[in-house]
Amino acid sequence: MSEMIPAIEIDSTSGKTDSGVRYIDTYQSENKIYTRRIEGFYQRLRRYTGIPLLLSFLLIPWIPIDGRPAMLFDLSEQKFHIFWMTFWPQDGILLAGLLIIAAFLLFAVTVLVGRVWCGFTCPQTVWTMMFIWAEDKCEGDRNQRIKLDRQPWSLKKLLRKGSKHTIWLVIALITGLTFIGYFYGIQQLIVDVFTFHASGETYFWVLFFTAFTYLNAGWLREQVCKYMCPYARFQSAMYDKDTLLVTYDHARGEQRGPRKSGTDYRADGLGDCIDCSWCVQVCPVDIDIRDGLQYACIDCGLCVDACNSVMDKMGYERGLIRFATEAAMETGQTRIFRPLMIGYFLLVLIMLGFFVYVTATRTPVGVDVVRDRGVHLFRRVGTNIDNVYTVKINNMSRGEQTYTVSVEGAHSYKLKGQTRVLLEEGEVLTVPMRVRVPQEALASSSEEIYFVVQSQQDPSISARQKTRFIGPKK
Repeated sequence: MSEMIPAIEIDSTSGKTDSGVRYIDTYQSENKIYTRRIEGFYQRLRRYTGIPLLLSFLLIPWIPIDGRPAMLFDLSEQKFHIFWMTFWPQDGILLAGLLIIAAFLLFAVTVLVGRVWCGFTCPQTVWTMMFIWAEDKCEGDRNQRIKLDRQPWSLKKLLRKGSKHTIWLVIALITGLTFIGYFYGIQQLIVDVFTFHASGETYFWVLFFTAFTYLNAGWLREQVCKYMCPYARFQSAMYDKDTLLVTYDHARGEQRGPRKSGTDYRADGLGDCIDCSWCVQVCPVDIDIRDGLQYACIDCGLCVDACNSVMDKMGYERGLIRFATEAAMETGQTRIFRPLMIGYFLLVLIMLGFFVYVTATRTPVGVDVVRDRGVHLFRRVGTNIDNVYTVKINNMSRGEQTYTVSVEGAHSYKLKGQTRVLLEEGEVLTVPMRVRVPQEALASSSEEIYFVVQSQQDPSISARQKTRFIGPKK
């Protein structure tokens, strides 16, 4: 249930509280947000950063690499193809490491330039921008949308609303299909879905992500940023006085109020803010930046563009609302390099370097050796001692491979069993093998040996697995 908090009404003239209590739903906007269309540097920057990300999301599943999509998370085969690399379930630690690197990189960027990820590149922001664009094209700018919503239903209103929701649903459907295409294969998914050959689970997930895209970007919008996104709750803990963020110059702007053009407004005790409320009207999360830093602010810069356009019309200097640091507003100076930021970036560089090294040196063949733990730890065969092992070989390369199996150790061990195996891509083969050595050659009752698996097509593809050879006590 939504959390309800009482708000006591106060009479501004007498200072007495009203006898009535008004309840505010903290998980729902009191009024629908009608954003004003605005052009400016930060609006163009949001567009130029959002479009490449959107195109990447839509096009990557269609790019073929080695006969498969450039990015395919094949859950049924437990293979994750990312461009020219294939990852397996045992590579899950690499995925976890990549997510940790991304998180710390986000923390580092937050310390430096605030919540710009939310304002410029977050999928919620990018998709909301598309939905607002469709809304603007079908229903008009802010004042036209307000007027349209107040009008009684008519054929014209039905057509405008219907065209908007149709575009929203088309965008949401394309989004749902594309997202599921990363797990299914986009070309096969399109064929199966529209020829009604897809499974019920496939239709469910396509419709699920279509519905949630439509809901999040079309209806929830700012509520996702305010109440659902955990980043909004803890991002302020990373801020310091040198973090760059959207700031209102209170000393320059106050006392705010309307004035006639060409008058000496400072003589009347007014600041540069004409109280036009454009900064509020363009805000996608419906806050007033003039009230100070707020957790809901996503640092999108739209209020900066709106204020600069008003300052241009009034003939005032730009920058009444601007990206600045708290230290710069107070002292005029900002420290870019500071311990917290340097620590984050160094940590990211170290983790990224380690991740690249591990990824570059990972071997595309896996070998697992389990020694037979039956009643007898070893077997006597004449003057020889035998140990039995189960060897599991996993071909994780991007093609068919012929592997040879050998054993290495302190003595001339002999390997009995299938020492040459042919494996398809992704195939896992388990074979029993016997290792033999003369009893007189053993120096102790337990010695280390290594199983070596090597590709005949590419000798650089090899793996070693350590185990122990057990013999009689000396």
